[in-house]
Amino acid sequence: GEKSRLAMIRLLLEPVNLLILDEPTNHLDMRSKDVLKSALSDFDGTVIVVSHDREFLDGLVDKVYEFGNKRIREHLGGIYDFLEHKKIENLQELERKTETISGQHKTENSDNPEKDVIPKKKDEKNSSYEEQKEQARRIRKLEKAVAEAEEKITALETRISELEARMATPEGAADVSLYTEHDRLKNELSGIVDTWEEATGALEKANL
Repeated sequence: GEKSRLAMIRLLLEPVNLLILDEPTNHLDMRSKDVLKSALSDFDGTVIVVSHDREFLDGLVDKVYEFGNKRIREHLGGIYDFLEHKKIENLQELERKTETISGQHKTENSDNPEKDVIPKKKDEKNSSYEEQKEQARRIRKLEKAVAEAEEKITALETRISELEARMATPEGAADVSLYTEHDRLKNELSGIVDTWEEATGALEKANL
């Protein structure tokens, strides 16, 4: 535990702009976790954290990357936004779901050992020109949807940050309308993030 704390201190004092941390809260007590989280929050560079500690990640990260089923998916928002979107309570539950799906795929493949080695006919290998054009059109449409959603997310996050800055002032703290607007923007952002994730998932499938 003491060695871990010293290593973290040395790391944070180094003049770098990227930190990659693998389960940094292991063997740390609550006070050390709080100190580390505060230091990382003040860090000016990029921090990539591999962790199952949702309390540590809360308020620290603004993106979550999900690894599973041979895919990497980016989710905008904090750790609790991610858990709410996945309808799970914790990251261990997500791991169990992923393992279950992986096991099902292996079982299906073992039940059909020849399905991947059956040669396909030539006309099955190559899509027609019209099908290729239609697929390209779908991909362009999805790419546009992803880009538009990302622009809206950036704009909303900027407006929310500006609003929160006003709410932090004595005058803003007493203005009820700011809180109403803040809730509205947060709900709108949540909806746009869902749209972005759906479009991103569809785009990934279309590119397979």
